[in-house]
Amino acid sequence: MTRLIDPTLLRTLAAVARSRSFSRAAQQLGLRQSTVSQHVQRLEAQLGRRLIARDTHSVEPTPEGEAVLGFARTVLDAHERLERTLGGGAVRGKLRFGASEDFVQTRLAEVLRDFRASYPSVDLELTVSLTSLLTGQAERGELDLFLGKRLVGETQGLLVRRDRLVWVGLPGLAPGRDEPVPFITFPAPSVTRSLVLDAFARESRAWRITCTCASLSGLRAAALAGLGLMVQARSLIPEGLTELHDADLPRLSDVEFILAGPGLNREPGRTLAHEILHAGIWD
Repeated sequence: MTRLIDPTLLRTLAAVARSRSFSRAAQQLGLRQSTVSQHVQRLEAQLGRRLIARDTHSVEPTPEGEAVLGFARTVLDAHERLERTLGGGAVRGKLRFGASEDFVQTRLAEVLRDFRASYPSVDLELTVSLTSLLTGQAERGELDLFLGKRLVGETQGLLVRRDRLVWVGLPGLAPGRDEPVPFITFPAPSVTRSLVLDAFARESRAWRITCTCASLSGLRAAALAGLGLMVQARSLIPEGLTELHDADLPRLSDVEFILAGPGLNREPGRTLAHEILHAGIWD
């Protein structure tokens, strides 16, 4: 390869892969959609590989695109750290950060560990709860920034990723069409719970709640015990559980993950938001 790859092109590729949309990537980056398309095309031409598979229904990284994304995150992380170092101005202060239960088994813990190591002058406080409760805390001034979920079509916060909700559980435990669906769920108020109950009503499907727990680890334990089925974003399926592809279950909608809160546009929240946005915590 005779030319270095422009980090701007890698940043655009990462945004498209996260949001699964050229238009949403453009909103994230503050660019025109045509510019985002041009960036991806330039990168594909430079590498001689198709990186994004596009059709009328979906936008997904190709296997080659996934490989490039792995390297891109390393390059972008180093690039951003260099810019901050040369830019000067230590990040400091108190940051009250909240995270939805959905993220407790992702790489978020690593991101927070690295953030604390890189910015020792930041006093970081972590709250783990349901998105609806985190939203209320942020509105009351009790949180500066949180990572949570929103319904498709809502405008709260900064979009991080869009994903499909899927049914998960142990293989072979899906009920027949005439049987109630045994549902393992977060308590109300829960974005996921509301979407699933809407799906049951829309398809006139019988259901029963077999476990309610406010922690993802508790829901996972119940699912592993065979108490029922749970719903989770496809990229966040807990270890040991399987997506039930062929089961006759209500079709579920997409969900969007967001960063939100009054600290999104001020330090040190802005720096942590940047770290989360570019860290690939779903990997």
